[in-house]
Amino acid sequence: MYGFSIFMNDEMTLEKEEYIKDMKKTGAVGIFTSMHIPEDNACQYKSRLIDLGKVALEQGLQLVVDISGDALEKAGFSFEDLKAITNIGVTGLRMDYNISNETIAKASREMIIGLNASTITEQDVEELKKTKANFAHLEAWHNYYPRPETGLSRKTFLQKNLWLKKHDFKIVAFVPGDDNLRGPLFQTLPTLEEHRYESPLACALDIQKLGVDDFYIGDGGLCTKSKKQFSYFSNEKEILLEVEDFGSAFYSHCLGDHVNRLDEARDVIRSSSARFNEIPEVTPEPPINRDRGSVTIDNRLYGRYMGEIQITKVDLLADDKINVVGRVIEQDRSLLSFIQAGTKFKLEKEKYRNEFR
Repeated sequence: MYGFSIFMNDEMTLEKEEYIKDMKKTGAVGIFTSMHIPEDNACQYKSRLIDLGKVALEQGLQLVVDISGDALEKAGFSFEDLKAITNIGVTGLRMDYNISNETIAKASREMIIGLNASTITEQDVEELKKTKANFAHLEAWHNYYPRPETGLSRKTFLQKNLWLKKHDFKIVAFVPGDDNLRGPLFQTLPTLEEHRYESPLACALDIQKLGVDDFYIGDGGLCTKSKKQFSYFSNEKEILLEVEDFGSAFYSHCLGDHVNRLDEARDVIRSSSARFNEIPEVTPEPPINRDRGSVTIDNRLYGRYMGEIQITKVDLLADDKINVVGRVIEQDRSLLSFIQAGTKFKLEKEKYRNEFR
């Protein structure tokens, strides 16, 4: 399951509503927001949360709110009356610092509660048990890290997740967005530092291999191309790649839907049916080096392999039997490692290369 972030630094707008609807179409099922961003005006949180909750209810989306200390009270709500917050569409609270385990336990009997995955300890678990917390409602949420160089290492993340799984926690983490980046730093909001400027979909696919159950887009937006990639993967289980045109006569022939062969090759992704479909006479073109991500088609010098379409997973030398028609754009190359045996992928004409903001 995945979700996305909507921050309450300004009013609900038609643009935000459209983004929420678009994200639901991509397969997202939840919204994350925060009530303790110091640069925002806390007195406006209540009305903005009511507006956000209304849209979440209309779209059938979960809504989790990040709080700490007295943030709930400052916004006009109370731990003594959580019905007031669930009634407006909030389905969960992600509780950070300065909230007692007794308060957390009590709240967990009424709604989903996210704990700070990085700081929860054995002692906390024992205290939550003693105070009769509903562990079926407790989740472990990692932080996102606005400042570069401060995100978690892969090793630390894995170690913590193994401990959390031992205690049967559902684990949630964040991957970066690539549009409407949150200020004041505008450096994306990942949990893992290595994900900071990478393709959002590649980060999402990667983080799910590390013990995560759910993930959220940390930043306030995905660009058009990334939304399209999430939609393709969520709804079609297909990885969408843009391909730069190198001027080959066979570029357009290589575009479209493909499936990687079940006997997965070490060095290349091989389209399983390309050379068995109706193909043109593939005349040789000047050979060039096949850098990682090169999209190629075998020419007539390769005999019965003529028409085979491949994407190189590593740098390979030029071969006069192979025409290089283009190359997967840089932003999409991190997705190549997720095209495994039987994975569907789609090659599209380059369109959105410079969309990242």
